[in-house]
Amino acid sequence: MQLSSSVQIDASRQDIWNTITDWEGLADRISGIQSVEILEKPKSGIVGFKWRETRVMFGKEATETMWVTEAQEPEFYEVGAASHGSKYETSFRILGEGQPFQLEMNFKGTPQSTSAKLMNALMGWMFKGATKKALHQDLKDIKGHLEKDK
Repeated sequence: MQLSSSVQIDASRQDIWNTITDWEGLADRISGIQSVEILEKPKSGIVGFKWRETRVMFGKEATETMWVTEAQEPEFYEVGAASHGSKYETSFRILGEGQPFQLEMNFKGTPQSTSAKLMNALMGWMFKGATKKALHQDLKDIKGHLEKDK
């Protein structure tokens, strides 16, 4: 499953970058996130930053461990995760040459185990819809946070 969503944000590139890389403040800014626990901080940069994030999905709490796999500050970063027999990749990209900038979020979920492949074949359409909605809401929440005083 591959999904993409984007939103225009009337804020500076640096303000957008600072907001999307402030993992300690995620639960305060993004309505779908219940809590964040920081697990590892690299000595420099953000590659290797690792956290545990709890969300409510399908009416139940779901906690995933995620880590930054690649980044070019203040342009983009990519996140990896693995859970329930699947591999997940998410990226955030700040696009454009001036305000407003476009914040793009891409998500890719790849089933690895036989049970994950079967579950994806049977219920993938349901997960895709819920995940697309969550991506879009996350972006709307970030936009709202950055534009709240405008």
